[in-house]
Amino acid sequence: MIFITDEVKNDPIERWNLPDEVFFAAGACHILAYAFLQKYADKNFKAIWIKPAKGYRGNHIFVTDGNTVFDFEGVSSYETYIEQIEAKLTSIFYQWNYELIEIDEHILISEQESKKIEGLWLRQPDQFLHNALPRANTYLQMFSAEIEKSMFAHSS
Repeated sequence: MIFITDEVKNDPIERWNLPDEVFFAAGACHILAYAFLQKYADKNFKAIWIKPAKGYRGNHIFVTDGNTVFDFEGVSSYETYIEQIEAKLTSIFYQWNYELIEIDEHILISEQESKKIEGLWLRQPDQFLHNALPRANTYLQMFSAEIEKSMFAHSS
């Protein structure tokens, strides 16, 4: 997880010009999750929202099938991923706590639908400087071999 300043977050040009890893770590993770779910629709992955306890930062969305996780950093095991998130955020925020909430795929690209879930407010792909979905698909391509290798390992 990467944090950006509110100044960058609120400036469409600066935000769009962030490196892909930062862009999809800090504010567009849900678009990357949606792109993944579209490409691997037959693999039983679900979008999961890390919802920090009230008063804490650390919102993030990743995809998982219960064994494998994918987000802006690539593929990891579920257990390792959760341990790393907890370690990082508890080192930054004293007593950081969170919930894991499954999010329906269609909500990932609908501001209106996301606002119906308390504490969630997601930008649609077209609410960035440019449509973020093609950028997510291109970024996802970089991980194709790693993703498919991981899926193959779990299917045997």
